[in-house]
Amino acid sequence: HVQLVESGGGPVQAGGSLTLSCVVSGSPTYCMGWFRQAPGKEREGVAVIDTDGSTSYEDYVKGRFIISKDRAKNTLYLQMRDLEPEDTAMYYCAADVEGLFVGAGFFSAPVAQWGRRSVRWGQGTQVTVS
Repeated sequence: HVQLVESGGGPVQAGGSLTLSCVVSGSPTYCMGWFRQAPGKEREGVAVIDTDGSTSYEDYVKGRFIISKDRAKNTLYLQMRDLEPEDTAMYYCAADVEGLFVGAGFFSAPVAQWGRRSVRWGQGTQVTVS
């Protein structure tokens, strides 16, 4: 049983930086990623890291956000800089527990019915940029 617990969100001024953390416990995981959801909008992908350490980013965060993981601490990170008001959202950590997704394919996790059984979500941490 995998549990994901995010932390690190909060208010930040435009142009500022923030680092989110996600502690993972339970079964081993495969792809992991960060997603976000703004009020009234669909959940969208932000960044993904695969088991080999390769990373993928959506265009709207490329060059500003960095995803990484510390295996020893079982923790996933999202370093965010040059934050914009448009980055305001609830940020969610997600993990593929059956290895159904590969790399950037994990961005489809919010809508992929075929992969739903394999995806675990955290409760989210709010990021507000003003």
